Amino acid sequence: MEIKPFRGFRPRKDVAKDFVAKPYDVISFLEAKETIRNNPISFLRVTRIEAEIHEIEMDPTPEDMEKARKNLEDFIEKGILVQEEKEAFYIYRQKMGDHVQTGLVALFPVEEYKKGRIKRHELTRKKKEEERVQHILRTKAHTGQVFLFYRSLNDLDEKLKRLSESLEPLYRIVDDLDVVHEFFVVLDDEEIRKIKKLFDEIDELYIADGHHRAAAAVRVSDILDAEIGKGPHNYFMATVFPHNQLRIFDYNRVVRTHYKPAELLEKVKEKFEVYRSYVLPARPSKEHEITMYTGDKKWYTLTPKKIPKDTVESLDVNILQKELLEPVFGISNPREDDRIDFIGGIKGLCELERIVDRGEFDVAFALYPVNIETLMRVSDEGKTMPPKSTWFEPKLLSGLVVHVFG
Repeated sequence: MEIKPFRGFRPRKDVAKDFVAKPYDVISFLEAKETIRNNPISFLRVTRIEAEIHEIEMDPTPEDMEKARKNLEDFIEKGILVQEEKEAFYIYRQKMGDHVQTGLVALFPVEEYKKGRIKRHELTRKKKEEERVQHILRTKAHTGQVFLFYRSLNDLDEKLKRLSESLEPLYRIVDDLDVVHEFFVVLDDEEIRKIKKLFDEIDELYIADGHHRAAAAVRVSDILDAEIGKGPHNYFMATVFPHNQLRIFDYNRVVRTHYKPAELLEKVKEKFEVYRSYVLPARPSKEHEITMYTGDKKWYTLTPKKIPKDTVESLDVNILQKELLEPVFGISNPREDDRIDFIGGIKGLCELERIVDRGEFDVAFALYPVNIETLMRVSDEGKTMPPKSTWFEPKLLSGLVVHVFG
């Protein structure tokens, strides 16, 4: 797999902690607006520009995108963002409790995505993808990371680990979840050559998170190819980790329904074996085990009476969708239906209880996390998973480095 070093734009060391931000699609509009109000050098002024300009949540306009470009230019002109002296790779190490994952930040060819060698497991939404396309076109920059992984390669894993242990971090930032983010620059030509050579042994990469960013980067590449020919826009910025260092959390559901708990229980029993759970809160202990929390403050464990053999159809998120969400609740398009919401497992099962107990939703479903090997198998088969199937933690910070290509 071809990868390229690049002259990234990085925040000055003395302002990095205030500059970097959560990914644009993880932070809420109100949280982004509050952050920008209190912090004029937040990178959210580029990635969530609509939160700076508008009082109520709305899609960013073309004028908003122009303002994002202007803000990025201002950060560069004022020396808040400084360009690397030469082409470099970057090492990104994250520590979450006892968990450590160490990845490489580089440029990856859009051509490999087109060839199917950078594999996806999720479909994109046209509206969201188009928004990313316009943002990249207007800013002439890749402002957010695509989160990739490769099937672990011992020599490469060890190389990244040794570099992270031998180099001084440019930044060491602790976020509000107590995740430690450490960022290193690799400037040595020989080390860059060795990393590129190790990547020659990798045939395939997988997208963990950032499907819209990746798809948008490919579309921008095609648009600019037609206008100006080949160039640095033919590559997108990403961080890539070994697969065996990643953590996938459960991605749970809360649903609004007119059914009373007793009525709902009877509906569920038509397709699932149902057992009352007394270890609270009830967490699924294995694949094909779903737990349910109802409005009368009871937990139940559900196991499907039939399990399909197909890789995608047998996913618990798909079983829940096909056997309950669609036929019982009438939710055929979970992406767009406001009767359902999705809660990342990082928030814990107590968050599901809180949401139901407060009457915001009527029932919650907790799922067992998807296995990374299953995700790769789905991608290898050229299939896609249902929406909101995986929740990776820790998330990648935005603003540690920016790829400006125009």
